[in-house]
Amino acid sequence: MDMVDVTDEAAALLRELTAEHGPLMFHQSGGCCDGSAPMCFPDGDFLLSDADVHLGDLEVGLDRRVPVWMSAAQYEYWKHTVITIDVVKGRGAGFSVEAPRGVRFLIRSRVMTDEEYAARHG
Repeated sequence: MDMVDVTDEAAALLRELTAEHGPLMFHQSGGCCDGSAPMCFPDGDFLLSDADVHLGDLEVGLDRRVPVWMSAAQYEYWKHTVITIDVVKGRGAGFSVEAPRGVRFLIRSRVMTDEEYAARHG
């Protein structure tokens, strides 16, 4: 079970950004200079390691889904949630591909049901 979802508005933006940048990926930032924003990069521009967890893939209406990752340490705090990637007006982090458009991705979350948690974590 994927623990990620996307709003229609964010999916539309991801289709536009994919046309401009090619395949994309997200890494949920754990803080520091980017706050706790979902950071969107051309796929492969953010180097992943064994210290990252694949949360799932976003279905945005393209022939390829958009993978979403998070550090394993941060995942321990979020593993009980469903994360929805949304987009709002405003300046976001300078490293994420949507930043020049005057919008920013953000996450909305909710606690998983017992059934969802069991499906994800066994």
